[in-house]
Amino acid sequence: MADIFKEVEEDLRREKFEQLWQRYGRWVIALAVVVVLGTAGSVAWQRYQQHREAQLAEQYGAAIALTDPSTGDLAKADAALANIADAGGGYGALASLERAAVKAKAGDIDGAAKIYDAMVADSTTPAALRDLAKLLKVMRLVDSGDPAALTSDLAPLMAPENPWRFTATELTAILALKSGDQKHATELFTQLADDQAAPSSLRARAAEMAAALKS
Repeated sequence: MADIFKEVEEDLRREKFEQLWQRYGRWVIALAVVVVLGTAGSVAWQRYQQHREAQLAEQYGAAIALTDPSTGDLAKADAALANIADAGGGYGALASLERAAVKAKAGDIDGAAKIYDAMVADSTTPAALRDLAKLLKVMRLVDSGDPAALTSDLAPLMAPENPWRFTATELTAILALKSGDQKHATELFTQLADDQAAPSSLRARAAEMAAALKS
């Protein structure tokens, strides 16, 4: 008798399964296909990205070689770096920074500043690199730019958690001197000289400047 009940139970289970399969079977198959295609697509995309990164690395190395003042060609270097920058990503950001440096070497400070501004405005560029672009722009323009505007650009970089805060503080002190505010410059240089977290070379420069301004 127990065997009969078991067989009936199995028949009912089988019938229920068949009913469920008839209702949902095609969705199960569709989901399986999506999973398989998604996995295959993900693997293919990863391989493409790796191949693309390798290509960009090779192109970046060739472009850097063109920046050599003795054997390179700055015009060709600029064009090659522009192509890499257009690709975006990590190498794109590095290419933009290098391209700005190339323009600065060629005497095109305004052209370099425009590249830095474009990087700062690009939300896809990592925050640390956007801040670096802002810092480098100020460094290029420190002798010719408006001290007040440049000081304003540096203000966010002087936050305690910002990795560029020490250089930003030093540049702000230099701009204060250019504006005739010797007191503020002395305060900033002294602050840097006393900051044990600042790089030793920067602390030494700041100490010399503070001592000179106080004498």
